[in-house]
Amino acid sequence: MAPIATILGRKIHRWSLSRLSQAKKLSSSPSSSDYRDSKSSSKLIEKILIANRGEIACRIMKTAKRLGIRTVAVYSDADRYSLHVKSADEAVCIGPPPAKLSYLNANSIVEAAVRTGAQAIHPGYGFLSENAEFAQLCEDEALTFIGPPASAIRDMGDKSASKRIMGEAGVPLVPGYHGADQDIDLMQSEAEKIGYPVLIKPTHGGGGKGMRIVQNSNEFVESFLAAQREAAASFGVDTILLEKYITRPRHIEVQIFGDKHGNVLYLYERDCSLQRRHQKIIEEAPAPDITNEFRFQMGQAAVSAAKAVGYYNAGTVEFIVDTVSGQFYFMEMNTRLQVEHPVTEMVVHQDLVEWQIRVANGEPLPITQSEVPLSGHAFEARIYAENVPKGFLPATGVLHHYRPVPFSDTVRVETGVEQGDAVSMHYDPMIAKLVVWGESRAAALVKLKDCLAKFQVAGLPTNINFLRKLSNHWAFEKGQVETHFIEHYKDELFSDSVNAEQAEEVYEAAKFSAAIVAACLCKKENSIMKENHQDGRSLLSIWYSEHPFRVNYCAHRDMELEWENEFNTGNLVPMKLIITYQQDGSYLLVSESGGGSSPGIKLKVKQLDEHDFRVEADGLSVIVTLAVYSQGSIKHLHIWHGFQHHHFRQKVGLELSEEDEIQDKQTSIETAAHSPGTVVAPMAGLVVKVLAQSGVKVEAGQPILVLEAMKMEHVVKAPSAGFIHELNLSPGKQVSDGSILFKIKDDE
Repeated sequence: MAPIATILGRKIHRWSLSRLSQAKKLSSSPSSSDYRDSKSSSKLIEKILIANRGEIACRIMKTAKRLGIRTVAVYSDADRYSLHVKSADEAVCIGPPPAKLSYLNANSIVEAAVRTGAQAIHPGYGFLSENAEFAQLCEDEALTFIGPPASAIRDMGDKSASKRIMGEAGVPLVPGYHGADQDIDLMQSEAEKIGYPVLIKPTHGGGGKGMRIVQNSNEFVESFLAAQREAAASFGVDTILLEKYITRPRHIEVQIFGDKHGNVLYLYERDCSLQRRHQKIIEEAPAPDITNEFRFQMGQAAVSAAKAVGYYNAGTVEFIVDTVSGQFYFMEMNTRLQVEHPVTEMVVHQDLVEWQIRVANGEPLPITQSEVPLSGHAFEARIYAENVPKGFLPATGVLHHYRPVPFSDTVRVETGVEQGDAVSMHYDPMIAKLVVWGESRAAALVKLKDCLAKFQVAGLPTNINFLRKLSNHWAFEKGQVETHFIEHYKDELFSDSVNAEQAEEVYEAAKFSAAIVAACLCKKENSIMKENHQDGRSLLSIWYSEHPFRVNYCAHRDMELEWENEFNTGNLVPMKLIITYQQDGSYLLVSESGGGSSPGIKLKVKQLDEHDFRVEADGLSVIVTLAVYSQGSIKHLHIWHGFQHHHFRQKVGLELSEEDEIQDKQTSIETAAHSPGTVVAPMAGLVVKVLAQSGVKVEAGQPILVLEAMKMEHVVKAPSAGFIHELNLSPGKQVSDGSILFKIKDDE
């Protein structure tokens, strides 16, 4: 059956119900009057400042607005025109782009709340959401912090302290070192006692930032120091803990919720095992292939963990599950709303942000543990701006075309951007979260695959194609997930090599797409000429009419495209097309790619709107989407139809503006073949540390400098032994993706 409730504008059960049987009978959302009529608090929250940005800020605003609560956005200079700013009732600028000067500036945020008359602050996730001092500052300023008490954040935010507290509460722990002494020699000694491989992990923060897997003692010092730097940059605290690294784990977390009356319950679990760089990319609820008894045991352990620190509001207890022994161990507790909370909302039919607001108002939880529903299955896929072939490095750029899938009762898209926005190097590169629900895991997976195929982004690299590979992988389909899934199946997921039959199949599909692109461009150009003629901007010549007039023969034109081969990244395959305009308004297209001509294909095209066309070939009719944008002298053409997405390029022969010439020249420099020994930036970022100087001799693999982008560090190493040349960078310098960093030569 379909979900009995819906989230964020869909139907949800009334907060005041105490029985699930009653909830099932309702079909309307609680109105703002339901919220105002609550007797649980003498002073209800009427205005919330959201101390965050992007999709989570937009997500919180949706619930607040449904409840009749006004919202205040905060923004940095880089986010002045962002979607979350446009969506709020009020907005306050809190500083320059670097997070430490804006979104991590607690005083500026509190000052903005006081200035706008907000009664409460919702921290979202990331930034200050797990900062105990910030929660305490809110309390000191008589502002309601929509989250747990500062004491719980402090206890659970320090992962060393949390391990001790959990141990005392009887929650199973992974062997490790959680002490306060951070002497590097002591830490290395403790690592030897634990036994390699060990996991180096910051005691504060999350999201995989600062985590390092160390296989042997030779790697320890460099990994430890790098983890400290990254932890300090991301969380402001550089203390580290060590844990035994479990080689075949699953990452399963339990959503817990408490109120200020001592009630705590768990809303089942989520499997977050599919990760890259220790960060989740596909989550699902409930976890596949676990028994109800195992679910109950983890849920009870999570509740015990919450009660041990007097917890209330939303929280997540993360467990690592050893797939070999079948045991689960406490990993950490996130004292905030999780990125992946929507999958829980979809299967329990609750709006967790509404729960957060009501608990902050002092209301009790609406249901008991036995009344928590569990219906169907949900997936969340995180869509990132990142370069997958480069090891998932974050990417920057403009969303020249952005069309998420439509919102429905069973599909949600949580996003903080819109078409034309830029993804900058300053913040997390997540573009959106795609969330789907189905009556079973198999049904939800079918929906996930379909939605990923229809999710359109053009203008910068994304991980959508990789997410499609993951969702179609046989092991994932069977629910055989664990945190090393991507590593274990890397040959299947990242293979650029295809057999001759597959290569020919892909090439033929690309040629067909190229023909569609050419026909749609011709149709689009004709439509523009018609518009200009109707507006009186030009005369419509018979030579360029809908069916161009020619004496004794049909008009034709040539079009040259370059196909960006997805199986061989960076390889551009030239495709020449001859387009003949037929008297019936169709197009005959002949491809001269690969040194020969292919049989012609006849296409009929009807333009539906600016980007959508209906194309008919041999009696088969398909809807296609065409996105076109220019960068310098290159026109980019993206086409989507069915499960196909192809990217073509076309050189533009028009006179360039001075700005375009500069951009085109820069692009040519950065993409040109470099001489041996030239090292280029793997991503756009900020130079945070320079470890060598020009003229110095280095060994192969020696770290030369450290780049940081979107709170992630990347160490650039020497590709070979030799002397460094042309290293003219200093800390604080910004570099673009593909720009030359330095060169390695044999001589001084």
